[in-house]
Amino acid sequence: MDLTRLQYFVAVAEAGSFSRAAAALHMSQPALSRQVLLLEEELGQRLFERTGRGVQATESGTALLAHARGIFDLAERARVDMRERQASPRGRLTVGLPPRLAHVLTADLIERFHAQFPEATMTVAEGLSIRLREWLLAGRIDVALMFDPPPSPQFQQETLLREPLVLISVQPLPKRMRLADVALRPLVMPSGPNALRQLLEQHTRPRGLPLKLVAEVDSVQTVLSLVARGVADTVLPLGAIRAWTYPQALNVAAIHTPAMRNQLVLAVPTARPATRLSRYVAKALRELVSAHFQAPDL
Repeated sequence: MDLTRLQYFVAVAEAGSFSRAAAALHMSQPALSRQVLLLEEELGQRLFERTGRGVQATESGTALLAHARGIFDLAERARVDMRERQASPRGRLTVGLPPRLAHVLTADLIERFHAQFPEATMTVAEGLSIRLREWLLAGRIDVALMFDPPPSPQFQQETLLREPLVLISVQPLPKRMRLADVALRPLVMPSGPNALRQLLEQHTRPRGLPLKLVAEVDSVQTVLSLVARGVADTVLPLGAIRAWTYPQALNVAAIHTPAMRNQLVLAVPTARPATRLSRYVAKALRELVSAHFQAPDL
């Protein structure tokens, strides 16, 4: 059914006259009559009876008028809904964050998102960078922050931060240490395939420097608690020392020969179009990372 003809029919029914309806629609009466006739032929029903003062809807016309009003009411509600969505989009966005970042960023990110899009919902999924990459590929998350992901044509990747890796201990340390000397110290480190562990071993293995591992623990906070007890030292990005909440004095040594830096990358899938929600979250993540995770000077 042609909705424009249906609009013409409603105009005639409400005006009770072809001439008045034509004037309101800014069209000629013959053209309007022709459109209504075509609608009657399409439906196989007479829609109007002529009277001395104009036209009156037939029984079929009265029934169609009720349907037409319902159709146009739904159309108006759809237009209003679309305008509201443009002003305040609905929907769900899932963000993937490594645990160290999630602990600091999640509350600020959700607070910003909810203030900007009160009708939308955000889900934050925490995981190691290798898992976040898998979830991004599978479509389970829409935007992710990852440490040192391999390049991929399936993502748009933007480096937000590069942090130097440092040795952390409660024992006295020189200000700078060679990687060869770091490898001789008892260490507690995340287990593979953690991005930090992989980055460290990319430099130690080719040099024949096996790590002296006391334990493998994936939680950064637990790693720091073991360091605080003097069980072992650890190698972490410099920004991780902000998570140190223990009374013991913390000692930090810059690692050199070679120096190592990790990369924090903002990634979105290239196959999925950006939305207003995802663009806003990407912008918010850039700002929050800049505010919270710029590495302090050694």
